[in-house]
Amino acid sequence: MHCDVAIIGGGPAGATVATLLKKYNPSLNICVFEADKFPRDHVGESQLPAVTKILDEMGAWDKIEAANFPIKIGASYRWGPIDDEEPWNFYFIPGGKFVDEPRPGKYQGQRARTTFQVDRAIYDKILLDHSLEMGCSVFEETKVAKVVRDGDRVDHLVVRAKDPTLLNGQEEEVVTAQYYVDASGTSGVIRETMGVSAQYPTALRNIAVWDYWQNAEWSEKIGVGGTVVQVRSFGWGWLWFIPLSPTRTSIGLITSAEYYKASGKTTKQLYDEAIAGESLISRLVANAECENILKATKDWSFISDRLVGENWFLAGDVCGFADPILAAGMSLAHVGARRVAYSILELMRGEHDPAWVKDEFDRIHRKHIGNHIRFADYWYSANGRFTDLMDYCTLIAKDSGLTLSPDEAFLWLGTGGFSEELSGVPFAGTYRVGAIKAITEKFSAQAATWAFKDNNVFELDLEGAVESVVALYEDGKLYRLPCYIKGDKTLPIHLFYKLIFEGLKKEKEILALAERVAYLARLEGMTIDTALRQSTLEALEVMVVEGWVKASYDPSVPMLTIPG
Repeated sequence: MHCDVAIIGGGPAGATVATLLKKYNPSLNICVFEADKFPRDHVGESQLPAVTKILDEMGAWDKIEAANFPIKIGASYRWGPIDDEEPWNFYFIPGGKFVDEPRPGKYQGQRARTTFQVDRAIYDKILLDHSLEMGCSVFEETKVAKVVRDGDRVDHLVVRAKDPTLLNGQEEEVVTAQYYVDASGTSGVIRETMGVSAQYPTALRNIAVWDYWQNAEWSEKIGVGGTVVQVRSFGWGWLWFIPLSPTRTSIGLITSAEYYKASGKTTKQLYDEAIAGESLISRLVANAECENILKATKDWSFISDRLVGENWFLAGDVCGFADPILAAGMSLAHVGARRVAYSILELMRGEHDPAWVKDEFDRIHRKHIGNHIRFADYWYSANGRFTDLMDYCTLIAKDSGLTLSPDEAFLWLGTGGFSEELSGVPFAGTYRVGAIKAITEKFSAQAATWAFKDNNVFELDLEGAVESVVALYEDGKLYRLPCYIKGDKTLPIHLFYKLIFEGLKKEKEILALAERVAYLARLEGMTIDTALRQSTLEALEVMVVEGWVKASYDPSVPMLTIPG
């Protein structure tokens, strides 16, 4: 059997690669080999808005919406300083102002800013079936028994099907392809064959224990099918409560592997103890029925040392994993898989240097995973409620050199780079800069500073920087985006960073700069609104923090005033 691209694993990462390859090049012969038969249960139900944008690009958003999964508006946390017992909310829409509207809805307006909480058995099957409808060849219950390598190349795969009729009556088949994608999750079929090791850049060594419940109450219901995820921390771990449908809820426990071993208790005993001891969760399940399919796994954060080889790519959890406190797993899977698909499409076109295409994928996605891991470390080390895990959390802070003043925490969180996770938009760990500032304030109980609030003169500082290009993934292609590199920092001249960069070429006083940026934005066809002002101020903040801009105060120059 020969195909253009052979994909190992039909989960969200594999299905995303397959669908986007087929969307942008319908002539490709794409084969997906999945060891299981879908549907099958899988943990990882809570998403971030980055996923919904990719679902729309795949042409799968309407199908996911039709499944009537709860709309995730945000999350409610009891997390942080031990003397702060009141839960606090984090919303994707400012103030959580979700407007009630009929479902199924379209990917537009507020729905483009929210996301889903999904039953993975249903969700994964929809996506795999969608890739089949797009024209991909999907082989379920077909295991990749062997990967045969030739140096850093995959020479061929040997696949075996549970039902020989799936392989034209043969018990096993040799599969060759131009490119191979390992989306096999923790199995890491190609990764293991190629001897790719991994780094564990954190003291986090947790286990996850979870089960599903029927007819649990929703703690908060917003509009038609909308709700928030509940996260509740206590002395030795935390619980998640994620409604997946009108009747089914995922409830999971995260605790350290060290605590689990020292407790002498079974995972079932710890799980029951955690739920019984948490007043909100125990009330929500008082009249519910547990499905009693308790599962447990380790969820150690890691990053594979490399994500690409001569003719192969890694996609999904095989690339790396970040603790589930940030609900990052599905975002990393979809975003990384999109980058894989784009990279393969570009390699086939032959319009860019192949080494550059591969290096950009590896560098950017590994940095993306690292930002999530770093952010998770910050969350754990800032949680004063973990009294039974105090030594463990202190170790996280010590290993990372983390201090909990908001400005120092912000700098530390940004050391992985704010500017490349979504080129041109100020993000890190899939959080906007404004959200990161708010979180550092919450955890430290101190006010965070903003460059525009304390300074009124800003000047570009490109000393020591070199001009280069960075990859922009858009419309099925890689674009060579101009950028500057200084040390380990990269500044893409795109979107909001470009507005500030070009504005500073003409103006340095804050009010004149604001007017210049607005003028440039109008030339780009952007709407001058609150969202644009927020994004440009966040971009300016990042450029100051990362050393691209010098900020100073001149008493003779007016300050910028932000309404509200």
